[in-house]
Amino acid sequence: MSLADWLQSLATAADRAAVEWLLEFDEPAVRHLVLTEVLNMPAASPEVVEARDNVLDGPRVERLLDGQHADGGFGASAYAKWHGTHWRLIALTELGVPADDRVRAAYEHELKWLRSPGRLGRAGPLDGRYRRCGSQEGAALAIGVHLGMAADERVAAIAGDLVEWQWPDGGWNCDIRPEASHSSFHESLKPLWALDAYARATADREAADAADRAAEFFLVHRLFRSERTGEAYPKLLKVHFPTYWHYDFLDGLLVMTRAGRVRDPRAEDALDRLESQRLADGRWRTGGRWWRPPGSKSASEVVDWGSKGTNPFVTLNALRVLRAAGRLGGTVGV
Repeated sequence: MSLADWLQSLATAADRAAVEWLLEFDEPAVRHLVLTEVLNMPAASPEVVEARDNVLDGPRVERLLDGQHADGGFGASAYAKWHGTHWRLIALTELGVPADDRVRAAYEHELKWLRSPGRLGRAGPLDGRYRRCGSQEGAALAIGVHLGMAADERVAAIAGDLVEWQWPDGGWNCDIRPEASHSSFHESLKPLWALDAYARATADREAADAADRAAEFFLVHRLFRSERTGEAYPKLLKVHFPTYWHYDFLDGLLVMTRAGRVRDPRAEDALDRLESQRLADGRWRTGGRWWRPPGSKSASEVVDWGSKGTNPFVTLNALRVLRAAGRLGGTVGV
């Protein structure tokens, strides 16, 4: 089948228009993800091969890797918001960048920070719960698995820590108040993504069980609702890219897609909300940004991800979710 045939397989004109818009975007990584995860084209098709071969030459990918130092970092602490190695690697992983020497060197810089004695020597459990920022270890573990390093003992140790730190309700939280007993959406999504990916790569049963418990934590909340009252958290319904350590319901649905849980009936409410946010042209707007433009004095990004109007990265992720949920061709909003 030709690319035109694959496009015609989409159910609606809005689907086709959104996909064609993304295919014209100037980032090969986006094109590759559209071809493989929205159109489901075979890995050996010429269009997929071409896009995959050009991922590292994309303008945003090049900016994320620009200015790398000999130690693999970028002249700042790994966690420096939002231009440190940690954040760059999350974005590169989300874009599906292959594990070339530069990316691996950046991950070594990340591991030196993450596994440093100062971080590992933090306080143990308080009232039976580890008060650790699971999003940090979760993102790092997901990156390591993506780079094919699941067998590395340092990566395995991160997975083991996350399993040990998991709270009884299935999530994670860094709230040090003794009365805090409910996990955080923000701190729990990256560990779910990471432990599921790690379990798939290694067949580790403890990681798989922990990932299942984490998925249940989000599904019990319908991905954006209070478990106690059933009311929606409005802030979680505003979508972003990148999300960094923050949570929104689109990112939650995307991780549910990766974990094979997006067709759970308890995700239907969130999927309905996602479809309701779709514009008449088939695209989605960003709900804001956590970052500041490149060159800002603080919390500056390396890349301008787009902060107004329709957003290609948000639209890509929404289409990936709807494809996995069997909903492409569903309701289109205004």
